[in-house]
Amino acid sequence: MERRELLKMIAAATGAAMIGVPGLVFSQAPGTAGATGAFSATDIALLDEIADTILPRTRTPGAKDAGAGPFMALYVTDCYTPEQQAIFRAGLADIDKRAGGRFIALAPQARTELLRSLDAEARKQISATAAAAGGTHQGPVKPHYFTMLKQLSIFSFFTSQVGANEVLQYVAVPGRYDGDMPYVPGTPAWATD
Repeated sequence: MERRELLKMIAAATGAAMIGVPGLVFSQAPGTAGATGAFSATDIALLDEIADTILPRTRTPGAKDAGAGPFMALYVTDCYTPEQQAIFRAGLADIDKRAGGRFIALAPQARTELLRSLDAEARKQISATAAAAGGTHQGPVKPHYFTMLKQLSIFSFFTSQVGANEVLQYVAVPGRYDGDMPYVPGTPAWATD
């Protein structure tokens, strides 16, 4: 799977363009990488648990198995603008607040219900923003923090070695070309270097 295809898949799954991709340019500017400081071990553990609730372990590894939390913290620190980082960090605090103080202490079903309600809230915000703009995009839109979390969970998982090798079908490139390969329904998508 090419990075472009992955970004399209993330946009389709979350209903928004991948947040932070323009920030890759921001992270290239001198003196901006890691400008807001690192995430704490507690924050990374929270990110791992949120990502693992979104992509849990089934017969394949989950997001925590892929190291989603540390990747998400690094991506936010290096690729998000200071404004996006503030939204993201405030969102983590809001999740803990909505969870009664500690998301990690919630039962799996309660975690899922909380994240589903946040997903519905984020989708409403996207719809309301699109409706207010009359279907035309007029400048940058403040993303909902859950959209950021969901996108990063998916992105970190499917770009990890675990996601590429154990969930997707991995084919090293360059490899053999087969232009007429039969498709079997239920076959996972492909991942490549």
